[in-house]
Amino acid sequence: MAEKKLVEAITSMEVDFAQWYTDVVKKAELMDYTSVKGCMVFKPAGYAIWELIQKQMDERFKATGVENVYLPMFIPESLLNVEKDHVEGFAPEVAWVTHGGLNPLPERMCVRPTSETLFCDFYKNDIQSYRDLPKVYNQWCSVVRWEKETRPFLRSREFLWQEGHTAHATAKEAEERTIQMLNLYADFCEEVLAIPVIKGRKTDKEKFAGAEATYTIEALMHDGKALQSGTSHNFGDGFAKAFGIQFTDKDNTLKYVHQTSWGTTTRLIGAMIMVHGDNSGLVLPPKVAPTQIMIIPIQQKKEGVLDKAYELKERLSKAGIRVKVDDSDKTPGWKFSEQEMRGIPLRVEIGPRDIENGKCILGRRDNGEKIECNLDELETVSATLLDTIQKDMLEKARAHRDAHTYVAKSLDEMKQILDTTPGFVKAMWCGDRACEDKIKEEMSATSRCMPLEQEQVADTCVCCGKKATKMVYWGRAY
Repeated sequence: MAEKKLVEAITSMEVDFAQWYTDVVKKAELMDYTSVKGCMVFKPAGYAIWELIQKQMDERFKATGVENVYLPMFIPESLLNVEKDHVEGFAPEVAWVTHGGLNPLPERMCVRPTSETLFCDFYKNDIQSYRDLPKVYNQWCSVVRWEKETRPFLRSREFLWQEGHTAHATAKEAEERTIQMLNLYADFCEEVLAIPVIKGRKTDKEKFAGAEATYTIEALMHDGKALQSGTSHNFGDGFAKAFGIQFTDKDNTLKYVHQTSWGTTTRLIGAMIMVHGDNSGLVLPPKVAPTQIMIIPIQQKKEGVLDKAYELKERLSKAGIRVKVDDSDKTPGWKFSEQEMRGIPLRVEIGPRDIENGKCILGRRDNGEKIECNLDELETVSATLLDTIQKDMLEKARAHRDAHTYVAKSLDEMKQILDTTPGFVKAMWCGDRACEDKIKEEMSATSRCMPLEQEQVADTCVCCGKKATKMVYWGRAY
């Protein structure tokens, strides 16, 4: 009875997707709530996923010339106010510090919601000559935004992220870096998280406050809602002019730098849960699974069983696989359920009869398949299976996204799709802000992006019927 209850504790996603998500996050012990409203504790299982994301993303950054730095978490109010559009965009979410100890501060400071202004203040002194360029910096840190409604990993008042801030001599270099980082994020999501994404540009309404252009990667969750999963911004020379970031060029003239900014956050963990999870719990892509293989000894009290389990663990560890043995006194059935709920990609079952026959059973988390494996082939078979699981999870997610991507040629058609079969809606747009506002107001749907790969799905705007200029992905989003 107890074994059955472990899995029953997760609400079915078909019944209540939001509750299913919260149940999975809690039962898999990824995070917990705190007495600090809107903030969460990363438990070891959740933080280990973030560490793997951070490590692999950081390696990719460095391969493109990125260097890591760390700037203060406090921003004086006068500094935040230098760039008008930027401060207006963040004002409603800013947390302010007014006292240092018992003394009122001469100028209040905000806890960083993002660090553009600090980087600009730093760059204006650090950059003097064309020889100082480019500056390609990134910082891993936390930021604070006073969100009204929060949800674990997707939206919290303090969250972990990375923010890249670069400065370049020319507009061309800045645009190239902006697109380079967008592509890096897209490749990372597909290759590491097994999440397929749409790459595109945000409309002016949806772009980052103070940016010339914002590019985004958009993913589709299992419930048909979109999730912005990473952004890359081209600032042009707007911030440089506001902050006076100038350099002496090769022709001995003073010029303003061109800047970019790009970031991803812990919401990638939320995306991974909602793209791959099922009614038994988490399903983790092997590349970010803290434990890739769980060895479950059967009849572990019988002589030699635990010894063999630990021998296999040692062999798999030497082969570079993250592996554990569940030697707890729970029943095998309970252990299987728990391993499923925690999303561990591969299970190794080993008992007295298996040892006698020189075999073990491998169980895949993603599709439930069981494979008999010779013990002397365990390392090679496991490594191949983990690669296969990683690829299959991406293909499954891509098939789901494609099956839930629709074309609408009228507002009625768009509304029907969003209400009955949620997903991405591809529809043409005239470029007029009024049409974008109307769609948001009437359907609670936003323009997700103007994809870099444009298609002509109709000639006229889905909203007003005028000549269309762009194909846009629309959707309801987290």
